[in-house]
Amino acid sequence: MHEGQLDVTVELVEALVKEQFPEWSELAVRAVGSHGTVNAVFRIGDDLTARLPIQPGDPAAVRKELEDEADAARRLRAMSPYPTPEPVALGAPGSGYPLPWAVQTWIDGTIAYDADVAGSEAFAEDLARFVLALRAQPTEGRTFNGQWRGGLLTSQDEWVAECLERSRGMIDVDALTRLWSELRTTARTEPDAWTHRDLMPGNLLVKDGRLSGVIDVGMFTVSDPAMDLQPAWNLFDSTARTAFRAAVGSDDAEWRRGMGWSFAQAIGCLWYYVETNPVMSRTAHDTLTALLKAS
Repeated sequence: MHEGQLDVTVELVEALVKEQFPEWSELAVRAVGSHGTVNAVFRIGDDLTARLPIQPGDPAAVRKELEDEADAARRLRAMSPYPTPEPVALGAPGSGYPLPWAVQTWIDGTIAYDADVAGSEAFAEDLARFVLALRAQPTEGRTFNGQWRGGLLTSQDEWVAECLERSRGMIDVDALTRLWSELRTTARTEPDAWTHRDLMPGNLLVKDGRLSGVIDVGMFTVSDPAMDLQPAWNLFDSTARTAFRAAVGSDDAEWRRGMGWSFAQAIGCLWYYVETNPVMSRTAHDTLTALLKAS
């Protein structure tokens, strides 16, 4: 999916486990099909998951990112009413793999991409419960200080403009340009809140039609609370979207900012993953189409 992407195989992970965690060396290692864009994912036995970054980087910087992700995962587990991954261990470079890597607990369920929940009001209400549980936790004065999505929508102007230009011929770029100009300056009065920040269908787990877990917690932090409204457009149909909004209690401004954050993510995925991750690109197209209809 990325230039210079690292090749990670079952055999490589088996070697890393045997070398660094011999207590798990008898457990079967299996690749996990994933629509994610950052890590290669493998199961170790039935209860553990290895996540290996696939983009080259400085080992020290990658280890710091993994340590921060583990801290975020522990904090999220304490807040979430649904299962989320628990950090277990950090691995080191070895066996031909150049970066640190992480081991977490496995959370069972079917990803929402593959489950029939787009029209489910019950699933929408489950997800709203998760969002509200995070928002209810004190931030203790923390504010968003990241460089990506979560601060002001206008911080995305340059990126959105580039992506709109790259998306010509794939979608109605002129209509999307007009929509972005309307969304980008939507008012905000709410303070930052705890947010997952990446509630894509591939990160939502389903059992028996209900939310059974939330994964991929590396972006969890305080930010604009509207960040976690993204499933309204990247997953739900109009019926479930209405139920989700009612359960979360979003006013017009927060709802419009949620549209803006969904837009900023989707317009980047549409062209970038069109060949390398078609599911992500199709989801982006569906998201942007839903935003145009909702506007």
